[in-house]
Amino acid sequence: MINDVLKKIKEQKARVGIIGLGYVGLPLAVEFAEAGFNVTGFDILKEKVKLINSGRSDIDDVPDLRVEQLVKAGKLVATIEPRLLRKMDTVSICVPTPLSKTKDPDVSYILAAVEWVRQNIHKGMLIILESTTYPGTTEDMILPILQESGLKVGRDFYLAFSPERVDPGNVKFTTKNTPRVVGGITPRCTRVAKAFYEQVMGVVVPMSSTRAAEMVKLLENTFRSVNIGLVNEVALMCDRLGINVWEIIDAAASKPFGFMPFYPGPGLGGHCIPIDPHYLSWKLKSLNYYARFIELAGDINSHMPEYVVDRIRRILNEHGKSVKNANILILGVTYKRDIKDTRESPALDVIKLLEKEGARLHYNDPYISEIKWDGDSHHSSKLTPALMKKVDLTVVLTDHTSYNYQWIVDNSKLIFDTRNATKMVTSGREKIHLL
Repeated sequence: MINDVLKKIKEQKARVGIIGLGYVGLPLAVEFAEAGFNVTGFDILKEKVKLINSGRSDIDDVPDLRVEQLVKAGKLVATIEPRLLRKMDTVSICVPTPLSKTKDPDVSYILAAVEWVRQNIHKGMLIILESTTYPGTTEDMILPILQESGLKVGRDFYLAFSPERVDPGNVKFTTKNTPRVVGGITPRCTRVAKAFYEQVMGVVVPMSSTRAAEMVKLLENTFRSVNIGLVNEVALMCDRLGINVWEIIDAAASKPFGFMPFYPGPGLGGHCIPIDPHYLSWKLKSLNYYARFIELAGDINSHMPEYVVDRIRRILNEHGKSVKNANILILGVTYKRDIKDTRESPALDVIKLLEKEGARLHYNDPYISEIKWDGDSHHSSKLTPALMKKVDLTVVLTDHTSYNYQWIVDNSKLIFDTRNATKMVTSGREKIHLL
């Protein structure tokens, strides 16, 4: 059977199913469809399914034109009907894995997707979990559910884990050219999953097990979280010492070995870095191990919005004003530059804290036309000389490249720049306060 499965994959005759058409699933669906596969995307949101079937995309990295061409060619279709999974030869699970309020993993979306698969599994099917989770999820949780069908893994069906490595807004590294890590329950599972990804990705890295592959993704994002936590703490130290942290980092980065620059900011955002390390920490607690680096980095990073508000308070105080009733303009509310994603954005936390202190808030973001705070909807304000004259302090929280920072500085009374976005500004630097 494995030879038949491999032949079908290599000849692009395998019918590809993808559960979850968000930031991970839709780019994956488009890549496989463009490679020649017939792809069916599954989602629980009728609006999303309708959008894709009309040839449009709601994902930054997937232009409407790519979706439109594939839909018209009959290579990509979206559905809310799980029964169509029985027609699929491969199924990739790309659903959210958030944390609960107590920072415990919420695997309910994975379980729901796996139940869909269990009800429609057949011989020769390849199932791959891409959703980030803790080591052991694929083997200990998913495998027993699928084997309730009576089929045997590695013989009748193939099960693997391959962590998504999507970096929204990254134009250099995309789903297609970012190396893939894959680990199967059995060597045969790994072999089939590797062959599947090789049809689209240039480099596929096989692992010894699903647990190893699950650990890879957590290491990657824990590495970033810990290093960002370190540099955020250095920023706090430099504030106390009266030193420019950006100057320190740039100088350290001149060393050609033994140093990799990370940069401070108002906090962590996005779905991965603020969340994924807690999956590892949670798992290790069940093994009576306390992940000290992860917990400390998480504590530092999660309190950066409070530090930003404290700095805002101090900057205003230095100029005879208080936060209460001060007109404050927030520039950028997405979690990173040049995307329209506000998931876990620290800017939203800063806004909530300032609102509690009675600030009169305005915001501008070229990617987000409306946000809510204090139960009300607020619209992005147009940057005009009149608005800038009204504002007591302009705070750069997201360094979108479309901003004209020289114009912003020239028209602002005071600037608090948490991203060093104004580093190329040549005049008006006396107005600028850096993180």
